[in-house]
Formats: sequence, structure tokens, C-alpha cells
Amino acid sequence: MKSIYIILLLGFTIITSAQNKIIGTITDKDTKPLPNVIIAIPEIHKETISDTNGNYSLSNLPNGTFKIVFSLVGYATKIISITNSEKEITQNITLEDNMIHMDEVIVSTAFNKLQSQNVMKVEHASLKSLQQKGTATLIEGLATIPGVSQVSTGTSIGKPVIRGLSGNRVLVYSQGVRLENQQFGEEHGLGLNDAGVESVEVIKGPASLLYGSDALGGVLYFNPEKFANPKEFKADFSQRAFTNTLGSNTSLGLKTSTENWKFLARGGFNTHADYQIPNGDRVTNTRYNETDFKTGIGYSNSTFSSVLRYNFNRLDLGIPETGIGQQSTSHSTIYPKQAVDNHILSLHNNFYFKNSKLDADLGYIFNDRSEFEDSNVASLHMKLRTLNYDLKYYLPKLDKLETIIGIQGMHQTNSNSGEELLIPDAATTDFGIFGTGNYEFGKNVLQAGLRFDNRKIVSKTHGILGNEGYFEALDKNFDSFNASLGYKTNLSDDFTIRLNIASGFRAPNLAELTSNGVHEGSNRYEIGNPNLKNEQNLQTDLNLEYKSSHFELFANGFYNHINNYIFIAPNGNVIAGNNVYDYVQANAKLYGGEAGIHFHPHPLDWLHFTSSFETVIGKKDNENNLPLIPANKWNNNFRGEFNIKNWWKDGFATLNIESTFAQNNNSQFETRTNDYTLINLGIGGQIIISKSIFNFNLNVNNALNKNYISHLSRLKSDGIPNIGRNIVLAVNFTI
Repeated sequence: MKSIYIILLLGFTIITSAQNKIIGTITDKDTKPLPNVIIAIPEIHKETISDTNGNYSLSNLPNGTFKIVFSLVGYATKIISITNSEKEITQNITLEDNMIHMDEVIVSTAFNKLQSQNVMKVEHASLKSLQQKGTATLIEGLATIPGVSQVSTGTSIGKPVIRGLSGNRVLVYSQGVRLENQQFGEEHGLGLNDAGVESVEVIKGPASLLYGSDALGGVLYFNPEKFANPKEFKADFSQRAFTNTLGSNTSLGLKTSTENWKFLARGGFNTHADYQIPNGDRVTNTRYNETDFKTGIGYSNSTFSSVLRYNFNRLDLGIPETGIGQQSTSHSTIYPKQAVDNHILSLHNNFYFKNSKLDADLGYIFNDRSEFEDSNVASLHMKLRTLNYDLKYYLPKLDKLETIIGIQGMHQTNSNSGEELLIPDAATTDFGIFGTGNYEFGKNVLQAGLRFDNRKIVSKTHGILGNEGYFEALDKNFDSFNASLGYKTNLSDDFTIRLNIASGFRAPNLAELTSNGVHEGSNRYEIGNPNLKNEQNLQTDLNLEYKSSHFELFANGFYNHINNYIFIAPNGNVIAGNNVYDYVQANAKLYGGEAGIHFHPHPLDWLHFTSSFETVIGKKDNENNLPLIPANKWNNNFRGEFNIKNWWKDGFATLNIESTFAQNNNSQFETRTNDYTLINLGIGGQIIISKSIFNFNLNVNNALNKNYISHLSRLKSDGIPNIGRNIVLAVNFTI
């Protein structure tokens, strides 16, 4: 452990001085100065705001070439590249009007461009926008993004689903490192708290070129909270209350920065009782408690930038087994339950050279998971330790060609100390090498890349041959070559087409390779298959976008073919009263897409209407349906924005109509699900009373108290409905 911390702290050993500076003035098309423009260099965590005269200044900048982003609500975001080798550079900027949206820099893709410039379509959502919808958890907020759903166990456990794929087929990144938390388990949730998260980016489709194994279905990339601007000190307190679960979510944060050093810290506590269904009953032991702490420290100078972050998350989760049982409003979990401690330590370094740079990321994740059946002695105790590294070298730009080469790797160990074992003690080692290029010509962009990966899994023998719980020792290697090719063109200033073809892969996980026992909650005796092959897929994506000053239209279509898709199937045998299921493979296909509009009518500048539809169909080659495929969904949202004199600013009121269609394409282990429509209401903004300023939002979710069951609810088999009406009040004070 000591050696890991020493490695992670090496980035702070280089300290030199710098005087590089960029100044300028920001105006609109009529040369009127623009105040409050955000000027940011995301890769070195530098940010400032223009003054009342539109002037700005960024000091102590690195040598070399980097990108500066200028953004202001109501104007089109602008990104420029600066080669900084002088002591002071003057860069004046003109921003164009844009009433609908503010373009965002995408961090999860290779070249960190604005979404409008990106070859790959990536969904971006700020945490603030998700919280304004009144969602109780981070995963619940993600499920409001088109193409994203969740497999849920009550309100406490949620697993992300991207276009019909979930579990080990969806990769999660937090603090710039790969999150590993035994995500193969059906009752192993996301394990992240929304406190200290700035935004999320969603890659819908294979991203193995950049992320390796498990990015077959897509990537959720969580961007951490930004540091304060230089010479600033900020503190904030937020409180959310939930009527349905009698819940509370509290967060307190502070941050400060100098020209070179940055620091932040945030703590949060989240507690909920059993959730209530529309008839007034509570679903027993869906209660949970969560403690979260995040901190970060950063340093930058003329040649170097480094950020060290740490996150501790503790979950106390009830496991619902009795359905509608003993009624209680207690927040204390009862048996059976889970206790999960998760530590994430990450170090992000940028080294700047004259015309190139090197990014070096290191991460250490320690996931300590215990399950208690009927006493405080853990029946299951798993410790997962993961060390990640990610090195990317950005070669000097050759005219219109940008190129990146890199290596990535992971070393992971799983150890057990409980009476029960889901998977054996094992070690997993990953290594990947890749290269990618981005070429611009006129209004066209071409992006391509190649990658090779190796995963080695070595496990230990456990138990007695022929008995339940016996694991045979494994020593397996899984190799994969993957490629991607993307093309983007602007047919006009308002109309964009993107076409991407990419392959991805997923090596079988330990549960699929080694299982030998009863899977609790499903009454299945599962037998793993050590001869499983890689899942390998090829997906084609087409994205069409039209954007004008008052209207947006998008349509996304995809076709995803997966060779050697892994699933379970009954073999006809029975052991101890449980049907026996084997892990087997067959080819599969998923296809569908999302489409939507955003209408901002003139002269009703205060009104926004958005509507989106999403669909996915998943089948094996024999035309049998795949499991856990979300139902089609049509989402309509009306949003009005207003200001009332000088006491209510940035006000908004929303009406959301979420229609989920019946799911009749169920797999052989599932039942059909009826359609339902939910009505959600919201109002909020910034309130100014004397010298007191705070933000609030009030939401009423499932306002009509509709009785419904989601197709992806794990409580569906017991006929237990999802959550009833939930009124959410949130306030945030900046100190």
C-alpha cells in the first residue's frame, strides 16, 4: 500500500516558476463588451471570468499548445488553440448569439473538442441539470438521458444500461480512472454519490479503442467538481429533502486557489427510509444510508500540471427480500444487508513540451464489500484492489493532423474472507496499446484508430471437487484487436452528419468463468464455463443534427452485432431443488436509436419545448429476445424561464410527461410489462432576500401517484411497484 501512495505522489516533485500570461477583451458581434464570460483551460484546471468591460486575464500558464474555451449562456461557445511561448499574449474574442444551448468540451473522447466539433456523438449533462429534475440518486438522474436506463432494486441500487447493455458491458470512469466495484453482481450498484460531480458524459457504443475491455456497450464518464478560480475562496451548503422516503441529502463543500495551487473538499450524507408505493405501503428494507467524502489538490506551472483527488464512499444498503413486509419508517437497515466501502485515489498529470504534451494518469481503487444474512458476521466478504495506469502522448500537430499514441493497463486482485464465495481469489492483469488520429479538411473531419489488448486472469482452487462452491484454478489469456473509423461533415452551417464504425470487446468475468452454486434471489444453480471466449462486437452509428437559433433536431441510429454474447440457459438438471443453468454463448444483435427536437419559439424567448423518443431491440441469432432490454420511451418537457424583479432570478418552471411503452419483447426468463405515463413538475431559481442569496428547486415526481412497474426493476418478479409520488425540495447556499 505504501508503494502505491508513493507512486501516486510522484507527480508533485516537479516545481518551477512561470510568468506566461494571456489577456484580452470579449465582445459580441456589435463590439459590445461581454461580462461574466467563463474562460477555461480544462486540461490544466484554469478558469476565470471576464469583468464588466469584457476584459480577462489568465496567468502562470504552461509553455506549448493548449485549448482555451470561452462560454456564456446565450452565446455560441468558442474554443481556440494557443501556442504559448511568449511572456504575454493578447487574444481578443467575439462571441456569436445562440439562444438554445451552450456547447461543451467533451473530455471522454480522444481530442477534447467541443461537441459540435466532435466526430463521435457524446451526450453531456451537468449535475445541476440532473438535480433540477428532482432525482434522488445519481443513477436515477442518468436514466433521464436518452439511450440510458437503469436496472434497479428499489431506490437504493441502480446499474446503468446503455442501449440495452449493462453490467460488465458498460464501463464507468470517475476522477479520470476506471471504476471497479464488482459490477458483475445484480445487486452491486453504481457506488457513486452525486456530491462533487460536475457533469457526466455518455458514450453510447463501443469505446474499446480508448478504454479497452468492458467498454463494449459504452462509457459513463463522470467529470469531478471544478476548483475555484485563482485567488478565490468559496464554500457552499446544499440540502435536499424527499417526502416519499423521508429522505435527506446533505452536502458541504469548500475550495480555494492561488495562481499555482488549488484545493477543495466536500462531504455528504444521504439517508432514506423504505420507499412508498402508490397504495401507501412501504417496500421493506429498501432503506439505505450513504456517507461520502471527496478532496482534491492541484498544482500547475509552465511545464507541468498535476491534480490529486481522493473519494471515500460508504454504503449501508438494505436488501429487500420480503416485499411488502413489516411497515417501518426507520432509516436503520435490517438483515439481509450490504456494507460497501469504496476508496478512489487518482493522480492526473500533464507534462508540456514545445509542440506536444504527455498525459499520465494513475489510479487506485479499493472496494470492500460485505453481505450480512442474519447477523453482524459477514457471510460474504470480498476485497477488490485495482491499480490503473493510462499514458497518452500527443504528438506535434502536422498541419491538420492530430495524433495520439498511448498505453493503458490494470492490475487487480480479488480476495475473499467470508463463508460464501461468489467468485474465487484471483488476479487480473490488463495491457493495451493504441494510436488514433484526427484529420480536418474543409468542413470534414476524419478520425481513425487501432488498438491491441491482452487480459490475463489467474485464479486459485477453492473447495472440494464435486461440491457446491468448488472453483477450479484458472490461467487464461484473452487477446483482442479493435479499430474505429469516424467521419463528420457539415452539409451547411446548421446541418451535421456523423458516421462511426467501431469494434469493441469484453473478456468474460470471473462469475461467468467459474460460478458453481445457487444464485440467491433467483433460485438458480449457476455453473460457469472456463472455455468462454471474448465477446466481440461491431457497431455502426449514424447521427444527424440540425441546429438553428430557435430549433434543434437530432436523430441517432445504431446497429450492434455481438459475436459470442454470454448468457445463461437451463440444461435440464436439478440440484437441491434448484434448476441448473449454464453460461453459454451465441451471436446477438441490438439495434434502434434516439430522436428528438428542441423548440425555442420566437418571440416567446422564455419558453423551451423538448421531445425525445428512444427505442432498442435486442435478439440472439435464433431471434429469441435478449434480457434486460428497456421499453420504448417518449419524453416531453416544457420549460419556462423567467425573472421576477430583483428577488427571483434565473427562474424556471417545468412540466415533464414521460411515457413508457409496453415491453412485449421479453426474454424467456422475463414477463411482459405494461405501459405507463408519469407526470413530473418542477419550479426553481435563485432567490435574493436582502443580502441573502440561495438557489432552490421544488419537484413533484410521479405527481399523479401512478401505480407502475418498470421492466428493468428487479422487484418486478414479485409484483412490487416502483416508487409513488415524491416531493423533493432542494436548497443551495453559497457562503
